[in-house]
Parts: sequence; C-alpha cells; structure tokens
Amino acid sequence: MKFFLDTANLKEIREGASLGIVDGVTTNPSLVAKEGRSLEEVAREICDLVDGPISLEVISIESKEMIEEARRLARLHKNVVVKLPMIREGVKALKVLSGEGIRVNMTLIFSPSQALIAAKNGAYIVSPFVGRLDDISSEGMNLISDILKIYDNYGFNTQILVASIRHPVHVVQAARLGAHIATMPYSVLEQLLKHPLTDIGLEKFLADWQKRKELLPK
Repeated sequence: MKFFLDTANLKEIREGASLGIVDGVTTNPSLVAKEGRSLEEVAREICDLVDGPISLEVISIESKEMIEEARRLARLHKNVVVKLPMIREGVKALKVLSGEGIRVNMTLIFSPSQALIAAKNGAYIVSPFVGRLDDISSEGMNLISDILKIYDNYGFNTQILVASIRHPVHVVQAARLGAHIATMPYSVLEQLLKHPLTDIGLEKFLADWQKRKELLPK
C-alpha cells in the first residue's frame, strides 16, 4: 500500500518524507487556503520534497474551465496529478484530459457507480471518502470493497485512493481489503507508528541497562 499525506503544510510533508514511507501527497482548495499562499508556489515546493504523485485540485465547475486549469496545473511538474470533482462537468473534463495523457484523480467519490464511471473514462485515481460516509452512519469501507470488486471484474487499472481517513484503523482496514493508496493527515501517520507496549518495553530495556551499568565496578 502507498501512503500519501493529505496536507499542504510543508513542515508536515518534510517530517513525513524524512521517515521514508511517504509516496505522494494530496491537497485540496481548503488545505491550500490554510497555508495563505498561491497553489502554484505551494505545489512546486511539495514536488521538491516528495518524488511521487502530487494531487492538485481545480476550482472550476464548468468542464471547459476545468480542462484549461488542469492543463496549467499539469505543466507545473511531471508528478502533478489533477484532481477533478465527481460531477457531470468533471466527467466531461476527465474524458478529454485522460485522452491527452494527463493523469486525473477523481475526488468526492461516494458510490460504486461513480467509481465505475470514473474508471470507464480513464481516471488514474479515484478518491472515495470513507470518513464522511462513516459520519452519516454508513460503512465507508463497504464502498472500498465494492469498488475493488468491480475493478477486478473488468480489469480496470484505476487506482483506489482511500480518502477522508480519520484514524489508524481506517488505514489497516483499507490495507486488508487491498486498496492501492491511503491518504491521511500527518497526525494519523504518526499514530500508525505508535503503540503503548513499544514505549513500555523500551523504557524497561533502558532501565535494566542503566541498573547493570550501576552495578559494574567503577
């Protein structure tokens, strides 16, 4: 499974990249707005930090404008993947852009039928939002299972990126199902590393070693 960071914060991306396990980054207009800088400026710095797919989202809602914006974003760096919303105009733009060889991440996926349409039009990635489904008392991971089954049935190459991850259990569940990518906040990446028994065990090892040192002749 590939790990992506879902952020536009350069400090978080730098810290995640230092671990050697971050394979890409996803952003959206909300995340970029928090940084108070232009999308182009932030994007170039992210691409310098992570050599992998970097998803940048359009803000247009008409297909013609989406296509023009997507082309401009794709020219920023070879690693850029353009994010389009899973709406009618986004599907139109996807068909054109995928035909031009521009990699597209179709975002805001909430149903298997949406994921099927995106794959038929050549999406590079689809982003189903599991956490937001959980928030409305629906099983988000059931959507991942359904999409995986459909893609396997028809041999689609579209990658499934599990988005709206709330906690480490989401990551483990997605990995058990066989999802290709999990994108997560930096806080969740940190939580994946931790376990209280690891901390307790290390503390005991070090304490025992310190006792041994104290017993050694001076």
